[in-house]
Amino acid sequence: MTEKDIFERDRSGEVASMDDPDFHLIYDVIRDTMAKLQRMNSSVMSADEVRQVFAEVTGTEVDETLTLFPPFYMDFGRNLRVGKNVLIQHCCTFFDRCGITIGDNTFIAPKVNLITINHPVEPSKRNCTYGAPITIGRNVWIGIASTVLPGVTIGDNSIVGANSVVTHDVPPNTIVAGSPARKIGDVPTE
Repeated sequence: MTEKDIFERDRSGEVASMDDPDFHLIYDVIRDTMAKLQRMNSSVMSADEVRQVFAEVTGTEVDETLTLFPPFYMDFGRNLRVGKNVLIQHCCTFFDRCGITIGDNTFIAPKVNLITINHPVEPSKRNCTYGAPITIGRNVWIGIASTVLPGVTIGDNSIVGANSVVTHDVPPNTIVAGSPARKIGDVPTE
């Protein structure tokens, strides 16, 4: 059995210490991602050029239906997957080290934070990180200035109200709002 590298351990949610001799490899990817995004965020780029930078950062093919308005911030990039017809408004921050998946036809409003990483509560371990992936279904709408925390799944067709903090899974066809976000309604069926 081969030992997992720092990226596999990090992606699987294992606690990763910043004192780990390989943690610098994570920082190297973060610095590279930040440099590419800084180039995008400080330039006037066409929609195609923005998608090209996004593809470089994520290491994936990006559908031509993706609309992304800079500035956009991301810590890692390699673990983000985006479907078709996705709109990501300006000033969003995605920490994707443990993986973020965004389904087709999803709208993400300005200043949304998708955060897959956390720190242990014990003061002696705060120099460590761990996390869990975020999964956003199809036809989801995440309102302005909302934050989705590690391990959350948001079901198809759901809505997250503005300025919400989503700490638990959201079932399909559900409207949530608040901090922490709670169910406030159902999405009407067509």
